Amino acid sequence: MMTGMETSEHIAALQRDGELLAAAAERAGLDAKIPSCPSWQVKDLLRHISYVHRWAAGYVVEQRKERLRGRPHESEILQGGPPDGELVDWFRAGHAALVAALSMADPAMTCWTFLDAPSPLAFWARRQAHETAIHRVDAELASGDPIPFPAEFASDGIDELIMGFFGRDAEDLSAEQQAGGRQALLVQATDTGASWVLDLTADGKLAATVRRGGGLAPSGPAQCTLAGPAPGLYLLLWNRAEASAAGVQVSGDSAVLETWQNGMRVTWQ
Repeated sequence: MMTGMETSEHIAALQRDGELLAAAAERAGLDAKIPSCPSWQVKDLLRHISYVHRWAAGYVVEQRKERLRGRPHESEILQGGPPDGELVDWFRAGHAALVAALSMADPAMTCWTFLDAPSPLAFWARRQAHETAIHRVDAELASGDPIPFPAEFASDGIDELIMGFFGRDAEDLSAEQQAGGRQALLVQATDTGASWVLDLTADGKLAATVRRGGGLAPSGPAQCTLAGPAPGLYLLLWNRAEASAAGVQVSGDSAVLETWQNGMRVTWQ
């Protein structure tokens, strides 16, 4: 259900990328625009990720068995937190608390999760590692070029996005959507050897089927293939880089990639 990364490796990545995020935020300045999130400034990013870190830590520390009801809308989160001048320190405090909570948690503890994983601890460590990694990229894009990710970590992040988020959505499709037109997309990481294939529905907003490994999609040959190093694919699939800048070769119908880029949204709500 997950790739070969250990929970301890996810926690180490979370710690590393949180520290890099804070440093990039300081370089860019709180009012800097974030190219990958055009409606956000750096201060909005810090408020968002700081809230998410505290929200995630609460499930781990308190071992909450059910999802909290009535959580705030994103607009409320972006109005919360301390004054601007205290945001970086506030982010660092919440980030450190999350790292500590995950590091000290009993591997057998149970709490609410929302994607398949070997254990709740494995889920939260992985999810927060990639949440922080992608937002670290956002902060770095506001101040310069992103620092490349290790290939295995990037491959793990691709797997979470495709098999986790889109695999979950695929299970919720109606019979009518499942029977609708398909656009098959093949993703190949040339450095790690990992690959994934997915069918997008006709509207391009959901995956009809997803699976690891190459070959034919259930609907037939892929109309589009993305091939390149895992770090580049990771950024491309999360809409943080264009294919050429990411070193990814696009073969076949590039409109399928555009369908993904236009429809792929992982949002707070």
